[in-house]
Amino acid sequence: MQAASHCYPLHFSGRGSYSKVSHVNVNVLSLNWLPQRFDFNQGAQICKVLKPIKLKRFCVIPNSNDGHPSLPVSEEDTTASKEDASTVEEWENGGETFLSKWSPPRYLWRGLSVPILAGQVIIRIIKGKVHWRNTLQQLERVGPKSVGVCLLTAAFVGMAFTIQFVREFTRLGLNRSVGGVLALAFSRELSPVVTSIVVAGRIGSAFAAELGTMQVSEQTDTLRVLGANPVDYLVTPRVIASCIALPFLTLMCFTVGMASSALLADGVYGISINIILDSAQRALRSWDLISAMIKSGVFGAIISIISCAWGVTTLGGAKGVGESTTSAVVLSLVGIFIADFALSCCFFQGAGDSLKNCV
Repeated sequence: MQAASHCYPLHFSGRGSYSKVSHVNVNVLSLNWLPQRFDFNQGAQICKVLKPIKLKRFCVIPNSNDGHPSLPVSEEDTTASKEDASTVEEWENGGETFLSKWSPPRYLWRGLSVPILAGQVIIRIIKGKVHWRNTLQQLERVGPKSVGVCLLTAAFVGMAFTIQFVREFTRLGLNRSVGGVLALAFSRELSPVVTSIVVAGRIGSAFAAELGTMQVSEQTDTLRVLGANPVDYLVTPRVIASCIALPFLTLMCFTVGMASSALLADGVYGISINIILDSAQRALRSWDLISAMIKSGVFGAIISIISCAWGVTTLGGAKGVGESTTSAVVLSLVGIFIADFALSCCFFQGAGDSLKNCV
Protein backbone atom coordinates (compact mmCIF):
# COMPACT_ATOMS: atom_id res chain seq x y z
CA MET A 1 0.00 0.00 0.00
CA GLN A 2 1.41 3.32 -0.98
CA ALA A 3 0.18 6.80 -0.17
CA ALA A 4 1.38 9.98 -1.88
CA SER A 5 0.52 13.64 -1.62
CA HIS A 6 0.26 15.72 -4.77
CA CYS A 7 -0.75 19.28 -5.48
CA TYR A 8 -3.10 19.99 -8.34
CA PRO A 9 -4.35 23.39 -9.43
CA LEU A 10 -8.15 23.56 -9.46
CA HIS A 11 -10.12 26.16 -11.40
CA PHE A 12 -13.67 27.11 -10.49
CA SER A 13 -15.85 29.14 -12.83
CA GLY A 14 -19.03 30.88 -11.74
CA ARG A 15 -21.66 32.63 -13.77
CA GLY A 16 -20.03 36.01 -14.17
CA SER A 17 -16.60 35.67 -12.63
CA TYR A 18 -13.50 33.58 -12.86
CA SER A 19 -11.55 32.69 -9.77
CA LYS A 20 -8.48 30.58 -9.27
CA VAL A 21 -7.56 28.72 -6.17
CA SER A 22 -3.85 28.45 -5.79
CA HIS A 23 -3.34 24.90 -4.75
CA VAL A 24 -5.31 22.11 -3.23
CA ASN A 25 -3.70 19.14 -1.61
CA VAL A 26 -5.18 15.87 -2.81
CA ASN A 27 -4.04 12.64 -1.25
CA VAL A 28 -4.00 9.80 -3.76
CA LEU A 29 -4.03 6.29 -2.40
CA SER A 30 -2.36 3.91 -4.85
CA LEU A 31 -3.72 0.35 -4.61
CA ASN A 32 -1.76 -1.66 -7.10
CA TRP A 33 -2.82 -5.13 -5.99
CA LEU A 34 -4.86 -5.24 -2.84
CA PRO A 35 -6.63 -8.54 -2.22
CA GLN A 36 -9.96 -8.61 -0.52
CA ARG A 37 -11.32 -11.59 1.35
CA PHE A 38 -14.84 -12.90 0.91
CA ASP A 39 -16.09 -15.68 3.11
CA PHE A 40 -19.16 -17.66 2.01
CA ASN A 41 -20.42 -20.02 4.65
CA GLN A 42 -22.18 -23.04 3.11
CA GLY A 43 -22.69 -25.59 5.81
CA ALA A 44 -19.25 -26.72 6.82
CA GLN A 45 -17.42 -25.32 3.77
CA ILE A 46 -15.73 -21.93 3.59
CA CYS A 47 -14.79 -20.50 0.20
CA LYS A 48 -12.16 -17.76 0.04
CA VAL A 49 -11.98 -15.60 -3.04
CA LEU A 50 -9.21 -13.14 -3.80
CA LYS A 51 -10.28 -10.30 -6.05
CA PRO A 52 -7.91 -7.65 -7.41
CA ILE A 53 -8.86 -4.01 -7.05
CA LYS A 54 -8.24 -1.80 -10.07
CA LEU A 55 -7.09 1.79 -9.98
CA LYS A 56 -9.94 4.30 -10.08
CA ARG A 57 -9.94 7.73 -11.69
CA PHE A 58 -11.75 10.59 -10.01
CA CYS A 59 -12.26 14.13 -11.28
CA VAL A 60 -13.23 17.06 -9.07
CA ILE A 61 -16.18 19.04 -10.41
CA PRO A 62 -17.40 22.20 -8.69
CA ASN A 63 -20.83 22.22 -7.10
CA SER A 64 -22.76 25.26 -8.21
CA ASN A 65 -24.99 25.19 -5.14
CA ASP A 66 -22.55 25.75 -2.30
CA GLY A 67 -19.18 26.17 -4.02
CA HIS A 68 -17.70 23.03 -2.51
CA PRO A 69 -16.17 20.44 -4.84
CA SER A 70 -18.05 17.21 -5.36
CA LEU A 71 -16.60 13.80 -6.15
CA PRO A 72 -18.93 11.72 -8.36
CA VAL A 73 -18.40 8.08 -9.24
CA SER A 74 -16.81 7.62 -12.63
CA GLU A 75 -18.08 5.33 -15.45
CA GLU A 76 -15.31 2.88 -14.70
CA ASP A 77 -16.66 2.39 -11.19
CA THR A 78 -20.20 1.83 -12.51
CA THR A 79 -19.02 -0.80 -14.97
CA ALA A 80 -16.98 -2.53 -12.31
CA SER A 81 -19.93 -2.58 -9.91
CA LYS A 82 -22.16 -4.18 -12.56
CA GLU A 83 -19.54 -6.84 -13.24
CA ASP A 84 -19.24 -7.50 -9.51
CA ALA A 85 -23.01 -7.88 -9.20
CA SER A 86 -23.18 -10.32 -12.12
CA THR A 87 -20.28 -12.33 -10.66
CA VAL A 88 -21.96 -12.56 -7.26
CA GLU A 89 -25.22 -13.61 -8.94
CA GLU A 90 -23.44 -16.41 -10.81
CA TRP A 91 -21.86 -17.58 -7.56
CA GLU A 92 -25.23 -17.58 -5.81
CA ASN A 93 -26.85 -19.59 -8.64
CA GLY A 94 -24.13 -22.18 -8.61
CA GLY A 95 -22.32 -20.97 -11.70
CA GLU A 96 -23.07 -21.62 -15.37
CA THR A 97 -23.95 -25.26 -15.98
CA PHE A 98 -23.83 -27.35 -19.14
CA LEU A 99 -26.66 -26.54 -21.59
CA SER A 100 -27.96 -23.82 -19.26
CA LYS A 101 -28.29 -21.38 -22.16
CA TRP A 102 -29.54 -23.93 -24.73
CA SER A 103 -33.20 -24.04 -25.64
CA PRO A 104 -34.66 -26.76 -27.90
CA PRO A 105 -35.85 -25.70 -31.36
CA ARG A 106 -39.53 -25.07 -31.77
CA TYR A 107 -40.22 -27.95 -34.14
CA LEU A 108 -38.65 -30.37 -31.63
CA TRP A 109 -40.78 -29.51 -28.62
CA ARG A 110 -43.84 -29.17 -30.84
CA GLY A 111 -43.24 -32.65 -32.19
CA LEU A 112 -42.80 -34.00 -28.66
CA SER A 113 -46.08 -32.38 -27.63
CA VAL A 114 -48.02 -34.74 -29.96
CA PRO A 115 -47.24 -38.05 -28.16
CA ILE A 116 -47.47 -36.31 -24.78
CA LEU A 117 -50.92 -34.96 -25.60
CA ALA A 118 -51.99 -38.35 -26.97
CA GLY A 119 -50.91 -40.02 -23.73
CA GLN A 120 -52.83 -37.50 -21.65
CA VAL A 121 -55.97 -38.07 -23.72
CA ILE A 122 -55.72 -41.85 -23.35
CA ILE A 123 -55.22 -41.59 -19.59
CA ARG A 124 -58.22 -39.28 -19.20
CA ILE A 125 -60.44 -41.52 -21.30
CA ILE A 126 -59.45 -44.53 -19.18
CA LYS A 127 -60.16 -42.60 -15.98
CA GLY A 128 -63.50 -41.40 -17.35
CA LYS A 129 -62.60 -37.69 -17.27
CA VAL A 130 -64.59 -36.76 -20.37
CA HIS A 131 -66.70 -33.65 -20.87
CA TRP A 132 -69.66 -35.31 -22.58
CA ARG A 133 -71.50 -32.13 -23.49
CA ASN A 134 -68.53 -30.82 -25.46
CA THR A 135 -68.05 -34.28 -26.96
CA LEU A 136 -71.60 -34.31 -28.36
CA GLN A 137 -71.14 -30.81 -29.78
CA GLN A 138 -67.90 -31.77 -31.51
CA LEU A 139 -69.45 -35.03 -32.72
CA GLU A 140 -72.24 -33.09 -34.43
CA ARG A 141 -69.67 -30.79 -35.96
CA VAL A 142 -67.39 -33.52 -37.28
CA GLY A 143 -70.16 -35.90 -38.39
CA PRO A 144 -73.42 -34.46 -39.72
CA LYS A 145 -71.95 -31.10 -40.75
CA SER A 146 -69.24 -32.82 -42.79
CA VAL A 147 -71.45 -35.32 -44.59
CA GLY A 148 -72.23 -33.16 -47.60
CA VAL A 149 -68.69 -32.34 -48.68
CA CYS A 150 -67.50 -35.91 -48.00
CA LEU A 151 -70.24 -37.52 -50.08
CA LEU A 152 -69.77 -35.08 -52.93
CA THR A 153 -66.04 -35.78 -53.02
CA ALA A 154 -66.58 -39.54 -52.88
CA ALA A 155 -69.09 -39.43 -55.75
CA PHE A 156 -66.76 -37.63 -58.14
CA VAL A 157 -63.73 -39.69 -57.13
CA GLY A 158 -65.75 -42.86 -57.79
CA MET A 159 -66.82 -41.68 -61.23
CA ALA A 160 -63.26 -40.68 -62.14
CA PHE A 161 -61.92 -44.12 -61.21
CA THR A 162 -64.77 -45.81 -63.06
CA ILE A 163 -63.75 -44.09 -66.29
CA GLN A 164 -60.18 -45.36 -65.95
CA PHE A 165 -61.09 -48.92 -64.98
CA VAL A 166 -63.92 -49.50 -67.45
CA ARG A 167 -61.92 -48.30 -70.46
CA GLU A 168 -59.08 -50.72 -69.80
CA PHE A 169 -61.10 -53.70 -68.58
CA THR A 170 -63.48 -53.53 -71.54
CA ARG A 171 -60.59 -53.98 -73.98
CA LEU A 172 -59.54 -57.09 -72.06
CA GLY A 173 -63.06 -58.50 -71.92
CA LEU A 174 -63.21 -58.29 -68.14
CA ASN A 175 -66.42 -56.35 -67.73
CA ARG A 176 -67.56 -58.61 -64.90
CA SER A 177 -64.47 -57.72 -62.86
CA VAL A 178 -65.05 -53.94 -62.87
CA GLY A 179 -67.37 -53.99 -59.87
CA GLY A 180 -65.05 -56.13 -57.78
CA VAL A 181 -62.01 -53.95 -58.52
CA LEU A 182 -63.92 -50.77 -57.68
CA ALA A 183 -65.28 -52.29 -54.47
CA LEU A 184 -61.83 -53.38 -53.27
CA ALA A 185 -60.26 -50.04 -54.19
CA PHE A 186 -62.97 -48.07 -52.42
CA SER A 187 -63.17 -50.19 -49.30
CA ARG A 188 -59.45 -50.64 -48.69
CA GLU A 189 -57.98 -47.30 -49.77
CA LEU A 190 -60.10 -44.67 -51.43
CA SER A 191 -62.94 -44.29 -48.94
CA PRO A 192 -60.88 -43.97 -45.72
CA VAL A 193 -58.13 -41.85 -47.29
CA VAL A 194 -60.40 -39.47 -49.22
CA THR A 195 -62.71 -39.02 -46.24
CA SER A 196 -59.78 -38.32 -43.93
CA ILE A 197 -58.29 -35.78 -46.35
CA VAL A 198 -61.59 -33.90 -46.50
CA VAL A 199 -61.98 -33.98 -42.72
CA ALA A 200 -58.36 -32.85 -42.23
CA GLY A 201 -58.94 -29.84 -44.45
CA ARG A 202 -62.25 -28.91 -42.89
CA ILE A 203 -62.12 -30.02 -39.26
CA GLY A 204 -58.38 -30.22 -38.56
CA SER A 205 -57.82 -26.64 -39.65
CA ALA A 206 -60.76 -25.50 -37.50
CA PHE A 207 -59.36 -27.31 -34.44
CA ALA A 208 -55.92 -25.75 -34.87
CA ALA A 209 -57.31 -22.26 -35.48
CA GLU A 210 -59.68 -22.37 -32.50
CA LEU A 211 -57.18 -23.68 -29.98
CA GLY A 212 -54.45 -21.41 -31.37
CA THR A 213 -56.67 -18.35 -30.91
CA MET A 214 -57.53 -19.45 -27.39
CA GLN A 215 -53.84 -19.94 -26.63
CA VAL A 216 -52.64 -16.54 -27.86
CA SER A 217 -55.58 -14.78 -26.17
CA GLU A 218 -54.81 -16.61 -22.87
CA GLN A 219 -58.22 -18.27 -22.67
CA THR A 220 -56.58 -21.59 -21.83
CA ASP A 221 -54.92 -19.92 -18.85
CA THR A 222 -58.34 -18.68 -17.78
CA LEU A 223 -59.61 -22.27 -17.82
CA ARG A 224 -56.74 -23.30 -15.55
CA VAL A 225 -57.53 -20.43 -13.16
CA LEU A 226 -61.17 -21.56 -13.03
CA GLY A 227 -60.03 -25.07 -12.14
CA ALA A 228 -60.79 -26.73 -15.50
CA ASN A 229 -58.19 -28.81 -17.27
CA PRO A 230 -57.85 -27.68 -20.93
CA VAL A 231 -57.11 -31.26 -22.02
CA ASP A 232 -60.39 -32.51 -20.50
CA TYR A 233 -62.43 -29.59 -21.76
CA LEU A 234 -60.92 -28.92 -25.20
CA VAL A 235 -58.77 -31.77 -26.51
CA THR A 236 -60.40 -35.01 -25.36
CA PRO A 237 -63.90 -34.22 -26.79
CA ARG A 238 -62.39 -33.41 -30.19
CA VAL A 239 -60.36 -36.61 -30.30
CA ILE A 240 -63.31 -38.80 -29.30
CA ALA A 241 -65.62 -37.10 -31.81
CA SER A 242 -63.14 -37.57 -34.67
CA CYS A 243 -62.51 -41.23 -33.87
CA ILE A 244 -66.25 -41.98 -33.74
CA ALA A 245 -67.45 -39.90 -36.70
CA LEU A 246 -64.86 -40.86 -39.33
CA PRO A 247 -65.71 -44.61 -39.55
CA PHE A 248 -69.37 -43.80 -40.26
CA LEU A 249 -68.40 -41.14 -42.78
CA THR A 250 -66.17 -43.71 -44.48
CA LEU A 251 -69.01 -46.22 -44.83
CA MET A 252 -71.28 -43.54 -46.27
CA CYS A 253 -68.59 -42.44 -48.72
CA PHE A 254 -68.05 -46.05 -49.79
CA THR A 255 -71.75 -46.48 -50.49
CA VAL A 256 -72.06 -43.25 -52.47
CA GLY A 257 -68.85 -43.94 -54.40
CA MET A 258 -70.02 -47.38 -55.49
CA ALA A 259 -73.47 -46.05 -56.44
CA SER A 260 -72.02 -43.28 -58.59
CA SER A 261 -69.64 -45.74 -60.26
CA ALA A 262 -72.43 -48.17 -61.07
CA LEU A 263 -74.63 -45.41 -62.51
CA LEU A 264 -71.82 -44.10 -64.69
CA ALA A 265 -70.85 -47.56 -65.93
CA ASP A 266 -74.47 -48.34 -66.81
CA GLY A 267 -75.25 -45.01 -68.44
CA VAL A 268 -72.05 -44.41 -70.40
CA TYR A 269 -70.36 -47.76 -71.04
CA GLY A 270 -73.39 -50.06 -71.10
CA ILE A 271 -72.33 -52.29 -68.20
CA SER A 272 -75.40 -53.27 -66.21
CA ILE A 273 -75.75 -52.16 -62.60
CA ASN A 274 -76.58 -55.73 -61.63
CA ILE A 275 -73.24 -56.94 -63.04
CA ILE A 276 -71.36 -54.24 -61.11
CA LEU A 277 -73.09 -55.01 -57.82
CA ASP A 278 -72.82 -58.78 -58.23
CA SER A 279 -69.09 -58.51 -58.94
CA ALA A 280 -68.62 -56.24 -55.91
CA GLN A 281 -70.51 -58.69 -53.68
CA ARG A 282 -68.30 -61.59 -54.81
CA ALA A 283 -65.07 -59.66 -54.22
CA LEU A 284 -65.86 -57.98 -50.90
CA ARG A 285 -65.31 -59.63 -47.56
CA SER A 286 -66.23 -58.47 -44.11
CA TRP A 287 -62.58 -57.81 -43.25
CA ASP A 288 -62.35 -55.24 -46.05
CA LEU A 289 -65.01 -53.06 -44.45
CA ILE A 290 -63.66 -53.63 -40.94
CA SER A 291 -60.15 -52.62 -42.02
CA ALA A 292 -61.58 -49.47 -43.63
CA MET A 293 -63.28 -48.51 -40.37
CA ILE A 294 -60.13 -49.20 -38.36
CA LYS A 295 -58.09 -47.07 -40.75
CA SER A 296 -60.54 -44.20 -40.60
CA GLY A 297 -60.57 -44.31 -36.78
CA VAL A 298 -56.78 -44.12 -36.68
CA PHE A 299 -56.82 -41.29 -39.21
CA GLY A 300 -59.32 -39.40 -37.07
CA ALA A 301 -57.08 -39.71 -34.03
CA ILE A 302 -54.08 -38.48 -36.04
CA ILE A 303 -55.97 -35.47 -37.39
CA SER A 304 -57.41 -34.39 -34.05
CA ILE A 305 -54.28 -34.89 -31.95
CA ILE A 306 -51.93 -33.13 -34.38
CA SER A 307 -54.35 -30.24 -34.88
CA CYS A 308 -54.94 -29.81 -31.16
CA ALA A 309 -51.23 -30.09 -30.33
CA TRP A 310 -50.34 -27.47 -32.92
CA GLY A 311 -53.15 -25.26 -31.64
CA VAL A 312 -52.16 -25.29 -27.96
CA THR A 313 -48.50 -24.62 -28.83
CA THR A 314 -49.24 -21.55 -30.96
CA LEU A 315 -47.12 -18.43 -30.44
CA GLY A 316 -46.96 -15.04 -32.09
CA GLY A 317 -50.53 -13.71 -32.30
CA ALA A 318 -52.61 -13.82 -35.48
CA LYS A 319 -49.63 -14.67 -37.66
CA GLY A 320 -48.80 -17.64 -35.43
CA VAL A 321 -52.41 -18.87 -35.63
CA GLY A 322 -52.28 -18.90 -39.43
CA GLU A 323 -48.95 -20.71 -39.49
CA SER A 324 -50.17 -23.28 -36.96
CA THR A 325 -53.32 -23.94 -38.98
CA THR A 326 -51.42 -24.49 -42.21
CA SER A 327 -48.73 -26.70 -40.68
CA ALA A 328 -51.34 -28.73 -38.75
CA VAL A 329 -53.21 -29.63 -41.96
CA VAL A 330 -50.00 -30.48 -43.82
CA LEU A 331 -48.68 -32.67 -41.02
CA SER A 332 -52.05 -34.36 -40.65
CA LEU A 333 -52.02 -35.32 -44.32
CA VAL A 334 -48.47 -36.64 -44.05
CA GLY A 335 -49.45 -38.63 -40.96
CA ILE A 336 -52.48 -40.05 -42.79
CA PHE A 337 -50.39 -41.32 -45.69
CA ILE A 338 -47.73 -42.82 -43.42
CA ALA A 339 -50.34 -44.53 -41.25
CA ASP A 340 -52.15 -45.80 -44.35
CA PHE A 341 -49.00 -47.48 -45.58
CA ALA A 342 -48.26 -49.02 -42.18
CA LEU A 343 -51.81 -50.31 -41.68
CA SER A 344 -51.98 -51.69 -45.23
CA CYS A 345 -48.78 -53.63 -44.63
CA CYS A 346 -50.26 -55.07 -41.44
CA PHE A 347 -53.75 -55.86 -42.77
CA PHE A 348 -52.99 -57.16 -46.25
CA GLN A 349 -49.99 -59.46 -46.49
CA GLY A 350 -49.18 -62.10 -49.05
CA ALA A 351 -50.98 -62.86 -52.29
CA GLY A 352 -54.67 -62.05 -52.44
CA ASP A 353 -57.50 -64.04 -54.04
CA SER A 354 -60.39 -61.62 -53.73
CA LEU A 355 -60.82 -61.20 -57.50
CA LYS A 356 -60.75 -64.93 -58.19
CA ASN A 357 -64.51 -65.21 -57.98
CA CYS A 358 -65.11 -62.15 -60.19
CA VAL A 359 -63.41 -63.32 -63.37
